[in-house]
Amino acid sequence: MDIIRAIENEQVKENKTSFGIGDTIKVHFKIIEGKTERIQVFEGVCIAMKGSGVKRTFTVRKISYGVGVERIFPLNSPKIDKIEVVRRGRIRRAKLYYLRDRVGKSAKITELIVKKKHKKKKSQEIEAGVKESEIKEEKKETDET
Repeated sequence: MDIIRAIENEQVKENKTSFGIGDTIKVHFKIIEGKTERIQVFEGVCIAMKGSGVKRTFTVRKISYGVGVERIFPLNSPKIDKIEVVRRGRIRRAKLYYLRDRVGKSAKITELIVKKKHKKKKSQEIEAGVKESEIKEEKKETDET
């Protein structure tokens, strides 16, 4: 059994983009038509992730011309060129299969808003603001004289 796991670990692709369920993503997928190869972009909401290791898959759902379309992608497939996260979703469930029955606004997922911590930058801006105000006051005093 360890031999099988070793072979599987060799084939696992290191994904630099991390995404989760509820995120709107663009999957750049290589399609081979005869001798030509092209990249097709599939943009939608990730509604499920299954499996582990090499067998890990994710399901992406989009509405195309009023019809819901779902596609299951293997995460470690060499045909996946890249995955872009368009926006992060705020969800409370592991699988979003309930979106299949919904249309319009009820099928929307609220966007996850992440607060950024800029304590150092804010303190620097405050100090810079104080310095600028002091410089302005000095200029006014020199202009008056």
